[in-house]
Amino acid sequence: MDSYSIKIKNTAQKEIRKLPSKELRNKIVDIINSLYINPMPDESKKIKGSNNIYRIRQGVYRIIYQIHKNELLIMVIRVRHRKDACKNL
Repeated sequence: MDSYSIKIKNTAQKEIRKLPSKELRNKIVDIINSLYINPMPDESKKIKGSNNIYRIRQGVYRIIYQIHKNELLIMVIRVRHRKDACKNL
């Protein structure tokens, strides 16, 4: 299986920097980094009504990302609290 490359949108990078603790930031970055090997781990869920957008939970935060299979690319769209994570996708 080929490994994917990962891109994090500037807005998502800003959201990661604003997370409340360094420990949480590190956990989220570790999860994102693990996606390049397995872009659809068991804990990921497809977002209803989308073709290729998925989410992964980390506590009350959600990592929202898009998989571009033809380019072997994972684009992290946002990292937000669960109440705001899927709004306006």
